[in-house]
Amino acid sequence: MNITPLLTDESILAELGKRLAARRIDLELTQANLARQAGIGKRTLERIEAGHASQTDSLIRVLRALDSLPGLENLVPETNPRPLDLLKRKGKVRKRASGKRGKRKKAAQSGDEPWQWGDD
Repeated sequence: MNITPLLTDESILAELGKRLAARRIDLELTQANLARQAGIGKRTLERIEAGHASQTDSLIRVLRALDSLPGLENLVPETNPRPLDLLKRKGKVRKRASGKRGKRKKAAQSGDEPWQWGDD
């Protein structure tokens, strides 16, 4: 099954659990052995493979023990600032998002009536 945005969170967790279990079996590891290597409880591994929610550090430990940790690099790739943005900000890197404030200013500048409650 492909993991797509149309799947529910529960479906995605179940698919990840199945894939982790298949990887464990391919490496000929029992749940007890993998749990010991990962430094987590066997019950925690059972829950992960069953598609239940778990703590992120437990998942990372399991991925590390399965030698699948490099796949996380593709999950959220590192982003670098664009050169023009660095020039505009004089070398400073953004630390906050500004939101969508620009749309309000544009509406006000375009001559639209200011917003009012409908009960006046």
